[in-house]
Amino acid sequence: MTDTNALRFASDDAAAVPLFVIEQEALEAWCAGQSPAVAAWVETANFTAALGTNLIVPDAQGAPVMALAGYGTAPARARGRFHLAGAAKSLPKGTYRLAGDLPVALSDMLEHEALGWLLGGYSFDRYRAQTGAPARLLAPEGIDAARVEVIAEAEALTRDLINTPAADMGPRDLEAACVTVAARFDADITVIKGEALQEQNFPMIHAVGRAATHAPRLIDMRWGTAGPKLTLVGKGVCFDTGGLNLKPAASMGLMKKDMGGAATVLGLAQMIMALGLRVQLRVLIPAVENSVAGNAFRPGDILASRKGLSVENNNTDAEGRLVLGDALAYGAEDNPDLMISMATLTGAARVAVGPDLAPYFTDDASVCAALEAAAQQVGDPVWRLPFWEAYEADLEPGIADLDNAPKGGFAGAITAALFLRRFAGTEARYTHFDIYGWNPSAKPARPKGGVGMGARAILAALPQMLDL
Repeated sequence: MTDTNALRFASDDAAAVPLFVIEQEALEAWCAGQSPAVAAWVETANFTAALGTNLIVPDAQGAPVMALAGYGTAPARARGRFHLAGAAKSLPKGTYRLAGDLPVALSDMLEHEALGWLLGGYSFDRYRAQTGAPARLLAPEGIDAARVEVIAEAEALTRDLINTPAADMGPRDLEAACVTVAARFDADITVIKGEALQEQNFPMIHAVGRAATHAPRLIDMRWGTAGPKLTLVGKGVCFDTGGLNLKPAASMGLMKKDMGGAATVLGLAQMIMALGLRVQLRVLIPAVENSVAGNAFRPGDILASRKGLSVENNNTDAEGRLVLGDALAYGAEDNPDLMISMATLTGAARVAVGPDLAPYFTDDASVCAALEAAAQQVGDPVWRLPFWEAYEADLEPGIADLDNAPKGGFAGAITAALFLRRFAGTEARYTHFDIYGWNPSAKPARPKGGVGMGARAILAALPQMLDL
């Protein structure tokens, strides 16, 4: 899909244009150290080094001899991230190299900013002609360029999967994407599909997906034979109509992204395998489409589950927690050292923290500490929400063991997380991410559309969480 060349640093090029990154308050001093002609050009162009602005300085023939990128002020930078990414889009096509003394703020986040440059070259062009190559950057000195490229490519995979419409990204297409990744890294993959889900005791995955044209399935990928066991579980609802509790049109418009959890864990898995981390990795993705047909599951149905818990289905639009429940119970049977689920699960999480933050739930203080530190380090913000025990009673409807849609309208993200924890159990170290997976408006390195959330923070935190 995406041109992977745009997600790599340029090869060594002696003709690369020097790119000076200048903070707003340092512009005057920088100009004082340049030739009068350069200083005059900057003044004439009214370049102020404001955050996100760029300027080409040409020679007498009009060819660029240097480029300037504004790095703004500390308050301006605090309101965003990936501050060099705009240069990848706005500078003319060509190759650039960072030059001069870098601002301290940039030096402290150089790997992060270099990743932003690569991600600034991302464009989802599957259904249109290519829009042109972005500006390329030589890998800055002092960064792990190979690692940055791995992360950029995996993030592009996540974005491509989310951005693809459900007609081309249904359960079988999501399975095909997993097979492709597994083949690349020599991972083992098995798929339980259709009626075999019933036969092998995955009744909730089957119930949610049985009304769709393409059969529901559970994708199970394994890689690595040494190290701690890490299990990633991603919600793969490839389209969510809401089922018989049909969504209104305004709410259904973005439901191609309801497999954002699956897309994010697959991207994270690709990072882990490409970097060769010493873990026993397992990826579980229940891939379904929540459709409307005569055999669709109904409000009020009592569903069996792999865990042995019965679930009163009071809303067919609360289907993600059902398919994750079976997958989490299955994952827990393998006694992983750490199990993480990721899902575009609740609107309540969006109301609580908006589209930029990845809220997560954990009972493990060491996981929390590792995630918080890593998120700050790599610029992938997360926010902890509680497994609040007092709300456990809200999950118990009386007619069954659990209720998938507690009444009252309060704390929807928390009650959904508590529901999932019932299936993950208490023996495994378990963390759940309730992500949005979508940028509602374009930002540097993050165009409008699908996006991974939390994966880079998890990757950076794994050495601490698993003692690697």
